[in-house]
Amino acid sequence: MNRLIIPFLLLLLLTSFNQKTLAQSKGFFKTNKEEIIGPDGKPFLIKGTNLGNWLVPEGYMFKFKNTNSPAKIHETIAQLIGPEPAKEFWKKYLNNYVTEADIRYLKKIGVNSIRVPFNYRLFSNEEYLGENNATRGMELLDRVIKWCKNEGLFVILDMHCAPGGQTGDNIDDSYGYPFLFENQANQQLTIDIWKKIATRYKNEQTVMGYDLLNEPIAHYFNADSLDHLLLPLYKKIVKEIRSIDKNHIIFLGGAQWNTNFKVFNDFFDSNIVYTFHKYGDQPSLGSIKRFIEFRAKQKVPIYIGETGENTDEWIKEFRTVLENNNIGWHFWPYKKMDSPKNIASIVPPQNYNLLIDYAEAPKNSYKEIREIKVDRIKIKQVLSDFLEACKFERCQFNKGYITALGLHAG
Repeated sequence: MNRLIIPFLLLLLLTSFNQKTLAQSKGFFKTNKEEIIGPDGKPFLIKGTNLGNWLVPEGYMFKFKNTNSPAKIHETIAQLIGPEPAKEFWKKYLNNYVTEADIRYLKKIGVNSIRVPFNYRLFSNEEYLGENNATRGMELLDRVIKWCKNEGLFVILDMHCAPGGQTGDNIDDSYGYPFLFENQANQQLTIDIWKKIATRYKNEQTVMGYDLLNEPIAHYFNADSLDHLLLPLYKKIVKEIRSIDKNHIIFLGGAQWNTNFKVFNDFFDSNIVYTFHKYGDQPSLGSIKRFIEFRAKQKVPIYIGETGENTDEWIKEFRTVLENNNIGWHFWPYKKMDSPKNIASIVPPQNYNLLIDYAEAPKNSYKEIREIKVDRIKIKQVLSDFLEACKFERCQFNKGYITALGLHAG
């Protein structure tokens, strides 16, 4: 072997070892003025993706439009194959959609962290995806955190669906209004779940922090009557978390889809990152200028928890703007059905259109449901084939998109 190659290979091995052991090193992520500081004491720029559609299924990622929330998707599948087979479908789905192979691949292409959206029902006694099991959420988080720890990746835990609904749309699996902010029982359950999570992971260094409420208070509602309720709820949740866990960063999103930072007028904790989301705007400095100004004025870190769903050119341009302004990112999502606008794309199985057709058909009464023509044998096969198609080894990987993220397409 060439003598010049040996030192180079040793350097690569040492670099890989250092990255992998960083997640297992002493210390937790902290904030220092405008910076996020990693366990090694150095500034850390978040670069990663969201495991969307795994613990919180979303209709559009299945190519559905009207059947768009987890509850509606489950109801559709139960109507087609029955409640018990639907329960079994979701068990296999949760096992197949994100696996250790997915996490290993994300590490390979250069991701340093992931954001994991979850539904509070996984931690409650409410039925979710056909099952009533308050321990299921922790079991699933334990699994993905272990995989990430093995690969040297970090994890942000994101309550995407809160009790009563914090957004008031399909993404929070709610009843169409952000009842969380007007109901004490819902707020207490939210606090209790976060305390349970904090108790579990207070000493886990692979966990970067807790994203308390995804995209609170959609723009459809009266901001004057709701926005002022957001920060007091954040303060209540943080107080209870800090009674257990003083180690981890807390991530707080602004009102109106994480875009309105005017709600933040009390900086009550020294280990908080303020997270914004941005879709569909110009991939320019101007589109995020107000968040940068907020950071400079308040001397606090910011990061973008969700963005993307766009062309490779847009992705590259916006990602470059973010990095040039020292803003970490988690692009949305990692995987979805038949799309170039994400890292992994699921190939639709044969006859998948039958599932789409049923999902989109009017089902406002039992009469309408009965009148939909359904080939249940074919539908069962479609769902079985989908469970195979969503596995890592069956997915296609969008090299242009991966390269646009500045990652290694291979």
